[in-house]
Amino acid sequence: MQTAKLALILAAGNGSRIAARSGEGPKPLVALNGKALLEHVMSGAREAGIERFVIVVGYRGQAIKEWYASHPLPGVQVTWIENPDYRKDNGLSVLSARRVIHENFLLLMADHVFETETARSLLRQFLGKEEVILAVDRNIGAIFDIDDATKVRLEQDRIVEIGKTLRNYNALDTGMFLCSEALFAWLEKAAVNGNCSLSDGLRLMAAEGKFKGSDIGDAHWQDVDTPAALDYVTQIFSSAFQNSGGDTRPAYV
Repeated sequence: MQTAKLALILAAGNGSRIAARSGEGPKPLVALNGKALLEHVMSGAREAGIERFVIVVGYRGQAIKEWYASHPLPGVQVTWIENPDYRKDNGLSVLSARRVIHENFLLLMADHVFETETARSLLRQFLGKEEVILAVDRNIGAIFDIDDATKVRLEQDRIVEIGKTLRNYNALDTGMFLCSEALFAWLEKAAVNGNCSLSDGLRLMAAEGKFKGSDIGDAHWQDVDTPAALDYVTQIFSSAFQNSGGDTRPAYV
């Protein structure tokens, strides 16, 4: 049974670290193998069973909406949310969608590409009423740019710590979360001086035993945050093409 039919995508940041490729354009529209990053993310989520999207925009948000108007994804509903505080931490982008989300949801980043089966598997997980489940990667040695990755420490299936600077960790944050509505309240509780990151709220949930991890196994994913990461994922994406009966299909979506 699928836990959620709605996805929240964070697409508000200005992507300053990938500006050498994006110019003044928004990072979600950076091209990967001929398609915008946001298109890869939305297509993958739809293939996994998502029917409705809430997309939070900020930096050059109108350009993203205009792009989507000319590249609509058939069979889905999209609600746009503006985050005027997009220069602050990403927890505010999540909170900006609170007024339109009243159910379990899949939380995705517009710059994280993934395999469809990863989302499909996460959506099949049982989600407690006040829990969040993060898709985690235990293949630490295979990650590109470990210094930039967000690390987590699990005890069995419970995440007890999360952060980029953790020294003691046993998995990585893939940027894909299955969330209950409770996340919003925890983010509000974590806010200091009108600002909070997603990790700030999740640390509070972890302290209460409400933050879990789901291992993605050998599946591929990548945070496309820099020109080097874009070059890397382009190579991986291309090598992942499979040929079966004359049809060529990407293993990534």
